[in-house]
Amino acid sequence: MTTEFFSKQTTRRELLRTGSALAGASVLAGLMPANLLSQPKARPGGLQQVTSSADRIAQMKAQMSAVPLVTTKLRDNIYLLSGPGGNMVVLSGADGKVLVDSSFSTVAPKIKQAMDGFGGAPLKILINTHWHFDHTDGNEAMHQARALIVAHENTRKRLSTPQDVAAFGLHFDPSPADAWPQQTFTEGTKLYLNGEQLTLAYFPPAHTDSDIYVRYENGNVLHMGDVWFNGTYPLIDFSSGGNIGGMIAGTARGLALADADTKIVPGHGPVGDKATLAAHHEMLVTVRDRVQALKAAGKSKEETVAAKPTADLDSKWGNGMIKGDMFTMLVYSTL
Repeated sequence: MTTEFFSKQTTRRELLRTGSALAGASVLAGLMPANLLSQPKARPGGLQQVTSSADRIAQMKAQMSAVPLVTTKLRDNIYLLSGPGGNMVVLSGADGKVLVDSSFSTVAPKIKQAMDGFGGAPLKILINTHWHFDHTDGNEAMHQARALIVAHENTRKRLSTPQDVAAFGLHFDPSPADAWPQQTFTEGTKLYLNGEQLTLAYFPPAHTDSDIYVRYENGNVLHMGDVWFNGTYPLIDFSSGGNIGGMIAGTARGLALADADTKIVPGHGPVGDKATLAAHHEMLVTVRDRVQALKAAGKSKEETVAAKPTADLDSKWGNGMIKGDMFTMLVYSTL
């Protein structure tokens, strides 16, 4: 933690954050179909065996409502909200609060309570880093609280139409109209509130085809969305246009935007810095090169997975919801 106030609570907050991450990973793992590569049939965390996409989504929302929401001060008026769903960031001040990502609808009351505790004016703007439901399911509640939703145009397209996440075997009906972004952009835009300049810019298809980053220019904070999963293999949603090349390019762009003092917020995992993002980028390049060589040699997807190209990396990077075999499959599928 970066302030004296928060450093006094470091032990408790670290425990809460660790517990939240484990609970979240357990629920996310429960979304995976039983026949997915390297996934056991038993659901972790006491989750019941469910088969339909709708049941798995409903179960995840219910489980996430019980995950603690942890508040961490990043800068004077910039806060991290973490635990359930993707990492959120709040800019607070007299001009109105700006929230990045909205987690799950079942978490909305906790988010509103946390934001009220920062003082300042009410929520004014909600920014979505991409369309996935663990980052946008709370959109409707936030818009009904009078927030303007801002996102890339592809986020609006995907939230307003039926979608499938093939890696998890999930189907999503269109979100309610109140959950759709009301203001969109293609390449980038800027916002000026509370003494801060926010730069929003598009990542070419990486995790999905709707990814953006949010940079707080004065506070030197960078939110990468799900283009960065800190400390674990990332999900690459090939059914939403994601690909390994875009993930590598996206993390390289993040590195170019950061300096040694930048606080870099991943979509999932703890806040990091330029060194931790650089290590993740190097891992992505290493796995891409290994899988690409096997594919170029004529190996099938199954043969490539069986070759275990991530074996020496799994102890460091395979402790999240995406294990080595699944990550190999995702990389192969997007080369």
